[in-house]
Amino acid sequence: MKKLGFLLFVLLLTQFATGQEETKNDTVEGPWKTGARTNLRFSQVSLTNWAAGGENSVSGNFSGNIFANYKNGSSKWENSLDVGYGLMKQGEDAWIKTDDQLELVSKYGQKAFMNNENWYYSAMFSFKTQFDKGYDYPNDSVMISNFMAPGYLMFAMGLDYSPNDEFSMSFSPVTGKTTIVNDQTLADQGSYGVDPGEKVRYEFGGFVKFMYKKEIWENVEMASKLGLFSNYFNNPQNIDVNWDFALNMKVNEFLSASLTTQLLYDDDIDIKVDSNDDGTIDAEGPRIQFKEVLGIGLTFSF
Repeated sequence: MKKLGFLLFVLLLTQFATGQEETKNDTVEGPWKTGARTNLRFSQVSLTNWAAGGENSVSGNFSGNIFANYKNGSSKWENSLDVGYGLMKQGEDAWIKTDDQLELVSKYGQKAFMNNENWYYSAMFSFKTQFDKGYDYPNDSVMISNFMAPGYLMFAMGLDYSPNDEFSMSFSPVTGKTTIVNDQTLADQGSYGVDPGEKVRYEFGGFVKFMYKKEIWENVEMASKLGLFSNYFNNPQNIDVNWDFALNMKVNEFLSASLTTQLLYDDDIDIKVDSNDDGTIDAEGPRIQFKEVLGIGLTFSF
């Protein structure tokens, strides 16, 4: 049901983006700046009596971004929603999840200095989770994530520096971070840093975020976001890292290629490792997590 609901959401969002593109010239300029971009990427391999060997496979990935930004006088309000979902099937194996994200960010700013346009007092809220269950592949009987397991809520207050449309930096010395594991099995295991049996973990610390976006060549855009969080009361020297990087290349009005990566490090998340693939866990502890998605497909933007 979750997969069906997400598919309907994708179809509606794509239809919405296409409709908006047809009427964008009628939009009246004002304090609001809105837009969206959606990407659909597919790949398929079919083999019949193929002497060199191999397996049939099919995969698909959807990603979308919606933003609505307001700026008027000494106030600004920035909102964005990022979603992504991917599936792959190889041979006779079951479908497996290759991408899954849902992130909402809202930030309000009030000009800090009347004679300076670049500094704002800011308050930010963010929510992040995934849509569907995740498993410890190739073992699809061990669930390791689910909707709101984990889920992350963050409230941050501080200063925002934005000298132009390409770069911004937020410094928030007052930040509350809440980790939610709304699955009792995972909560009992103490997954994602919660105490065993508990479903919520609270942290208080400092947060810094850098954002940079630039068209580095014609029809080639680079975007990077780096978030750093330190818990004041528990190993503040161990910084949580969340670094997103995207390279979007436009072939024509509808065809595009993209490369996205995400690097994560959270000192409270223990990763189990079986180094020699003998079925026995050799080590467990915090480790760098990395994800990369490369694709060519359809793009709708407005």
